[in-house]
Amino acid sequence: MKKTATKKTAPAKKTVAAKALAVKESPILKEVKQLYGFMQDNNIDTIEYDQKGLYLRLVKAKPAVVPVPVSVGGAAAAAGSNGPAAAQEQYKEVIKSSLMGIFFRGSTPSAPPFVKEGARVEKGDVICLIEAMKVFNEMRAEFPCIVKKVLVENGKPVKQGDALFAIERV
Repeated sequence: MKKTATKKTAPAKKTVAAKALAVKESPILKEVKQLYGFMQDNNIDTIEYDQKGLYLRLVKAKPAVVPVPVSVGGAAAAAGSNGPAAAQEQYKEVIKSSLMGIFFRGSTPSAPPFVKEGARVEKGDVICLIEAMKVFNEMRAEFPCIVKKVLVENGKPVKQGDALFAIERV
């Protein structure tokens, strides 16, 4: 009988991905995921959990709301302007954009617009959004009025001072 020497090789090292898959999910993490899913399914903004020595408070982040003053001017205020702002010359009163950005009539492309032509708007009502630097700024009515005409197309860029809505004060 002849003995042969065999070389033993070290077992292959597990890759980082394999190790990550091998790690079991902790029971606490499972509970947090269940609570988060419950929040999402039921449209809940805040939830508190206190059991087995574990206290959690989950709060859904809300988009930043920056108050934006709304400028109102007549035909005299638009003298010498061009582009979308020139449209205000034919209307008695308009609501102008207070900043440069992208004009949106609703909160999402599929959502209904905040205001429609002919609609009565009360003081403090959101009338549109202006996106500037990835921040959606709500424009609110400063006084009660009726929207006579929307002067800017949804999703179009506007400059500060451009006429957005032709209005009539109530």
